Amino acid sequence: MKIAQIAPLAESCPPRLYGGTERIVSYLTDELVRQGHEVTLFASADSKTRAELVPCCDMALRLNPAVRDPLPYHMLMLEQVRRRAEEFDVLHFHIDFLHYPLAAAFVDRMVTTLHGRLDLPDLPPFYSLLPHYPLVSISDDQRRPLPMANWAGTVHHGLPKDILPFSPDPKDGYLAFLGRISPEKRPDRAIEIAARAGMKLKIAAKVDKADQAYWDGTIGPMVASHPNVEFVGEISEHDKAEFLGNACALLFPIDWPEPFGLVMIEAIACGTPVIAFRNGSVPEVIEDGVTGFIVRDLDEAVAAARRIHRLDRAKVRATFEERFTAERMAQDYLAIYRDLPGLRRAATRRPAEIVSDIDLRAVA
Repeated sequence: MKIAQIAPLAESCPPRLYGGTERIVSYLTDELVRQGHEVTLFASADSKTRAELVPCCDMALRLNPAVRDPLPYHMLMLEQVRRRAEEFDVLHFHIDFLHYPLAAAFVDRMVTTLHGRLDLPDLPPFYSLLPHYPLVSISDDQRRPLPMANWAGTVHHGLPKDILPFSPDPKDGYLAFLGRISPEKRPDRAIEIAARAGMKLKIAAKVDKADQAYWDGTIGPMVASHPNVEFVGEISEHDKAEFLGNACALLFPIDWPEPFGLVMIEAIACGTPVIAFRNGSVPEVIEDGVTGFIVRDLDEAVAAARRIHRLDRAKVRATFEERFTAERMAQDYLAIYRDLPGLRRAATRRPAEIVSDIDLRAVA
């Protein structure tokens, strides 16, 4: 199958530092190539991929100080997609709805994964006007605000099986917070949980410009006033295995409808259980009492931290291998691709014996 993957340009694929969507696009792309498909990745030029790379900007836009407006770069990328669209059996977009003005020409072989929150008042009117464009959610909970949308399926994220090694015996036994400093991620809760549980907390997170005031006014002073808290800053993928693997638990104290929460499966890949607040996708990702504890408030979170050692880290890792690998993610997406109208029509025009799982080309 010839597949185009169209990634956001904020980060490279995979990102050097923080970046969930581009990381998943990278893992999906490489796994599809590994399974024998012909994949073209539209992304920033500093991306590393097993697919054909179409460079759409010199480097990840977030890391380029010369970039003021990301939109022109995405428009240039879409022009490259438009020119090559007829080459592909499937076009898979990860850029929200930026491609919709072009979509009429290939809508029957197009799918769009929505990676962000959808509980925003501007979105239902928009998607109500375009209900025939197929969408993929990254959790069932994510799609609740848009029941009218054309949901082709839900595909939970996955990671390459060996990218984060299993860590059976965490060395330092600290609690970990990994991600982004923002009010909805609630690092303040993480600090309070650790303080009340009498445990060390390490925070590895980036501070976006939009959240600088929150850091300056709330989280920075809290870190300074709690000697048990260490702020590590933004870490690379190379550092993530050690950071998560040496933690006794990951704290995921969110206060928003999390669409998925990639850091949760990164933790369980290391065998590290997760203490997560019951919001958004959390009940779909975490098995309470197996891969962590799902809590409703700070008291429950503190109690969970004190008994986290009772969980079997080998079972945590085994659950990752069963549910959250890139291989499973790619297979789920392939099932959605094959159900697209353009591919179904192409399949009926060809002899059944030559229509295989590997090579299903949308040709007349």
